[in-house]
Amino acid sequence: MTITLQLSDAETEALRVRANEQGLSLEEAIQQAISEYVTNRRARLQAAINRVVAEDGELLDRLSR
Repeated sequence: MTITLQLSDAETEALRVRANEQGLSLEEAIQQAISEYVTNRRARLQAAINRVVAEDGELLDRLSR
């Protein structure tokens, strides 16, 4: 599927800089962002962190001292 995406000059430059930092092409960076968005990776990661904190809060507190 082909999709046309219109970005501002500032958005394009920010995307180009970020992709370059990660050694990705613009297309690869966009595909990676879409993949993370549709898989809800951030929410799943936060849920996992919350679960660890809830289950091991006391241990984490002792380790932080």
